[in-house]
Amino acid sequence: MSTARSATVDIATTMRLVAPDFATVAVKASLHYDPADPYAVRVVFHPDGTDAEQVAWSFSRELFAEGLEEPTGMGDVRVWPWTTPRGESVALALSSPDGNALFEISRAVIQRFLRRAFSLVPRGREDSYVDMDAELVKLLTEET
Repeated sequence: MSTARSATVDIATTMRLVAPDFATVAVKASLHYDPADPYAVRVVFHPDGTDAEQVAWSFSRELFAEGLEEPTGMGDVRVWPWTTPRGESVALALSSPDGNALFEISRAVIQRFLRRAFSLVPRGREDSYVDMDAELVKLLTEET
C-alpha cells in the first residue's frame, strides 16, 4: 500500500527464504521508501509475522532497480533477476557477519514498489531532495 499523504511508499509482501537445498519458507516483509532518504530503500523482515522482532536492511534504490534486469551489487547486498516455478522473481542475497540469506521476491511487487518510489523522486533527481545543510550539521554534531 502506498501512503501518498505522508509521501512515502510502503508495501507489505511475502518473500521466500531460500534454503541451501532450494526449499523455501515464506517470510513476511515490507518495502519502504522515504524521499527524506532519496537514495535508499529499506526492507524490513517480520520473521514471526509481527513487528516485535523486525530486522531491517537499507540499500541503494538504484541497486534494486538495476537488479530487475541484470545481476548487480557486491558484498553485503546483491540483486538479480530469477525465474522460479512460481514465476518471474528477483533474488536478494544478504550477507552479514552473522550469516547469509537468499530471498526470492515477486518481480511484479518490486516493479510496483519502484514505480511508486520513482513517482515520488524521479531517477537522477535524488540530490534535489537532500538537505545538505541539515546533513552536514548532523555529521558535525554526532558524537564519536
